[in-house]
Amino acid sequence: AKEMIVVLPDSKTLYGGSMYSSSATTGNFEKFIARDLVAYIDAHYRTLPARASRGLVGHSMGGYGATRIGMKYPDVFGSLYIMSPCCLSPRPSMPPGAADPKFADAEKKFEETVASLKSPTDAANLPFFTRAQLASAAAWSPDPKNPPLYFDLPMKDGVPQPEILARWTANAPLAFIDQYIDNLRQYRAIAMDVGDQDGLRFDTKKLHDILDTYGLQNSFEIYHGTHTSAVADRFQNHVLPFFSSNLCFQASCQ
Repeated sequence: AKEMIVVLPDSKTLYGGSMYSSSATTGNFEKFIARDLVAYIDAHYRTLPARASRGLVGHSMGGYGATRIGMKYPDVFGSLYIMSPCCLSPRPSMPPGAADPKFADAEKKFEETVASLKSPTDAANLPFFTRAQLASAAAWSPDPKNPPLYFDLPMKDGVPQPEILARWTANAPLAFIDQYIDNLRQYRAIAMDVGDQDGLRFDTKKLHDILDTYGLQNSFEIYHGTHTSAVADRFQNHVLPFFSSNLCFQASCQ
């Protein structure tokens, strides 16, 4: 790969993840990545300050962030690589298996856990998927008038909350991608990959198929691996060469 500056921002919140979204209670991480961070790097490092010389990549929640931010800021980034993105589809009002009594028990336990939290810092030692739910709520359904956690959940007392679900749907890339097709056309190159044992491969393929439907050139690879087993290999041997081939490395870049 050619010489390049790799920037890995800390985008975590008290819940473990910002979802790279804009929240009134946890911060505008979308703007932080696309505007503030880019401006800081250009001001402090030897960069080529042009969109053609910047790429955006992320894995898992970062893959969601790369999808979301990539759609909205083609004026900032010139090439896009999406790795195993989470959270692309709208959350169903009643998830698969919701009729199973075990689901009701798990949901009740989750709500009891949330009710026991006295502040966001109390969530630090919760299991990953519990924290992920809280992170999503803080990002997509913040509520400055609902202490002590300041967000609303899409389920309450085991009953779906349509208004909250609608707010989550508004943050699902597969629900809003059609509005940003012209933006995506501005990228010199778009690539995405996902493991063949990763449950996220189905939504990732949906994203690829939508781009194909609109005639947007993009590369898509399903490799052998789980959600996390090949991240280092993919980044070193696929992501960096991708940007090496598709970014502009000349001072005349526009």
